[in-house]
Amino acid sequence: MSPIVADFLAGLDPTTRNTIDTVRGLVLTAADNLVEEIKWNAPSYRHGDAHRVTLGLERKGGIRIVLHRGAKVKDARGFAFADPVGIARWPTPDRGVILVADAEDATAKGAAIRDIVGRWIAATA
Repeated sequence: MSPIVADFLAGLDPTTRNTIDTVRGLVLTAADNLVEEIKWNAPSYRHGDAHRVTLGLERKGGIRIVLHRGAKVKDARGFAFADPVGIARWPTPDRGVILVADAEDATAKGAAIRDIVGRWIAATA
């Protein structure tokens, strides 16, 4: 873990820290060669040169997992991604959002989160 990530995590309250650590573990084990950084004021996961998954703290509690193809809007024509479990909300075809209420919820959704993140990394590589 980089010092910047450690500093970000150190500033969280214990409940939020427990939840985000659970989610971080799921994301980091979903695909090989993910690099964890702080981007957009949150843990973000880069595969190669491109960030593909970013976590966010929800104002009312919980964690948001955003599956994306980068900060800038890209043409989504021809891009398709299957979410057979329906774990994510898809505001656009290439931006999915998974909400996790707490560490228990993250653990319950763990297999589905690892699956979708792993497939997302492969689809956007």
